[in-house]
Amino acid sequence: MSYLQKSLAPAEVVVAVFRLHWTAWIRLWVVIVLGIIGVAALLLARIAWGAAATAVIAIVIAAYQWLWLRGIEQAVTSRRVVHKIGIVSRMTTELRLASIETVDLRQGVWGRIFGFGNVEITGRGETAMALHRIADPIAAKREIESAYSAHIESSQPGSTS
Repeated sequence: MSYLQKSLAPAEVVVAVFRLHWTAWIRLWVVIVLGIIGVAALLLARIAWGAAATAVIAIVIAAYQWLWLRGIEQAVTSRRVVHKIGIVSRMTTELRLASIETVDLRQGVWGRIFGFGNVEITGRGETAMALHRIADPIAAKREIESAYSAHIESSQPGSTS
């Protein structure tokens, strides 16, 4: 069970989960490809100990990168925006919908071409949160703003919720 599911309050529901864009996984694939090339080159040069050391280093780096990427959870619920990093150790940033002031989109040229970007959310005071390398950041921004609007409307005096 994910952190997000474990941390839901009663009557709180997940509105949207934001996935990382495929470009966030490029480092992992570069490590794997370079590791394979390094091992093959060292085996061709008949340096078995170097090939073994290169394989171990590449596996450790790739495993670390894979775990780091798998440990990222980003979502909006009916009450808050959640950004969680980590599996063994955990760091979370949560921003209540009621305290959101702005939702900004940062998307460079490559982000526009490949469909990724950062969504930056600022709250009251010094609170800020950034969701990095989000696939379809415009939809993510829209989901956060829709959840915010629904939350504000449901908390207005005289609402039927």
